[in-house]
Amino acid sequence: MSDLLDHPAPIRPGEELDLTKLEPYLRRQYPSDAGELVVGQFPSGHSNLTYSLSLGTRELVLRRPPFGSKVKSAHDMSREYRVLSKLHSVYAPAPEVLLYCDDESIIGAPFYVMNPIRGVILRRHVPPGLDFPTETVRRLSESFVDNLIRLHRVDYAAAGLSDLGKPEGYLERQMSGWAERYYGSKTHDYPEVEKISAWMQEHVPSTRGGSLIHNDYKYDNVVLDPNDLTTIVGVLDWEMCTIGDPLTDLGTTLAYWIDAADPEDLQKIRWGPTNVPGSLTRAEIVQEYALKTGANPSEIAFYLAFARFKLAVIVQQIYYRYHQGLTKDERFAAMPDTIRILLRASLHTAQTGRI
Repeated sequence: MSDLLDHPAPIRPGEELDLTKLEPYLRRQYPSDAGELVVGQFPSGHSNLTYSLSLGTRELVLRRPPFGSKVKSAHDMSREYRVLSKLHSVYAPAPEVLLYCDDESIIGAPFYVMNPIRGVILRRHVPPGLDFPTETVRRLSESFVDNLIRLHRVDYAAAGLSDLGKPEGYLERQMSGWAERYYGSKTHDYPEVEKISAWMQEHVPSTRGGSLIHNDYKYDNVVLDPNDLTTIVGVLDWEMCTIGDPLTDLGTTLAYWIDAADPEDLQKIRWGPTNVPGSLTRAEIVQEYALKTGANPSEIAFYLAFARFKLAVIVQQIYYRYHQGLTKDERFAAMPDTIRILLRASLHTAQTGRI
């Protein structure tokens, strides 16, 4: 199983860290740790960048904003650090942060350092050699929903996170904000955008109570216990965490979750092995969540349509950096196809009401 743990890879060209300044900084923080500084990069992320640091025997993880991004509010390292510094004690799967640095002369941007969480991360396909029987898949699907509910039940006021967001008017602010982000990073004409925006304006649900929400909850952001794949030991990537309608969090999870019966276009953008035998379907995830929380799922089609639109805009923002030559990461070249698929899926949900 150790071969299936998530491991760093060589650093992508253009995303190197300045070790001549980073190493002295780290040695000042950890003066008793001797040995070589070794740096790798966790290769799967598309937004904030994550690096593995080995300082002698000490293992650390560093997070920094992406190179070339102009959207400062989307990559606020101080905010992410503050959230995690208060969240870990009340929600153990959140990473334990260690230090924050706002001195941009060190690596060219603010960053923070945290303890690693070791385990298995499921990406697009089940890793070769991983024993993933139907019963395990089913239990993991259920555990995945339970863990999201656990987050939504966190007493964010007691944790000191009340100022993270305002539940009142959350959906209205989200709709207008993501529309603005789309037009601010537009590179292609997608006729679905105006249709989706108009539909959402007409069908926005009334304001509900707020909870702490992750906003990017999917398989490749959770870390699984290598000795029991149905146990979640970590939840990563908290850059969009806020306080808002918990059904938007569920909607985002549904947008990432591709059923086995979904059409080929959606299968192309699958973020995890959510279509393997034993997996809950989107409808079953909604049923589980509603049963265990008492939430009313009658308007869940709105939340899925909005989440698919939001994901399309996030991908558009990432592609815009590539389009403008601000990053050379060739993974981004095919993103217009992903944007198109997400927008069409969003519009289909809006027009049919089916999830």
